[in-house]
Amino acid sequence: MELIVKTLPNYGIVEGKLPDNIIKDIWQLIEETKESPTDAKGFLAGNISSSLNLNTTSYITDSFKYNVLKVFVDKHIESWGLMKGQVKEQCLDLSAFWVNFQKQTEFNPIHNHSGLYSFVIWMQIPTSFKEQKQLPIASESNSNWCISNVEFFYSDILGGHRTLQYKMENELEGTMILFPASLNHQVYPFYNNDGVRISVSGNISILTGENHNEN
Repeated sequence: MELIVKTLPNYGIVEGKLPDNIIKDIWQLIEETKESPTDAKGFLAGNISSSLNLNTTSYITDSFKYNVLKVFVDKHIESWGLMKGQVKEQCLDLSAFWVNFQKQTEFNPIHNHSGLYSFVIWMQIPTSFKEQKQLPIASESNSNWCISNVEFFYSDILGGHRTLQYKMENELEGTMILFPASLNHQVYPFYNNDGVRISVSGNISILTGENHNEN
């Protein structure tokens, strides 16, 4: 008796460690942003100290778009096909680009993003999840896997609620993930640490009309 197994399609996440030269360029972009900052908090959900817009027209950003974003998007399409409403001839562009500076007790509530794809790069992680979950506030909790972490929320084919956690440890620095922009996610607070968690994020949208032709 021959059995056939079929996996029902669903979108996923593309993850990769960025090369040192790319990380160096992004740090340079962050430092340049600090010299003439523009606040990004008005369009973000984060309950955090500072979010700044990154320059979307610099040569560093141009290089990042073609050498990193395109590679991640192509891998997502290769793995799960085109996103809903997307066709091959459409052109994608970086529609938002920002850096977050998160301090202890600060958090991002459950939210999603605009656009087609979104990404995050963890640049600096001052905490260890293994240590955070041992703090008195979490050690006796049956949800001590939440503290300090990033969590994604999605539904399975039976309508059940599922989660995926990224555990915040130093080895995640330099890691980038790309995911569907409408995928709900949340960043939990960390405690007893005076460091700053620095992450870079952005949204990728479809260019249409004149913008498409110019690009």
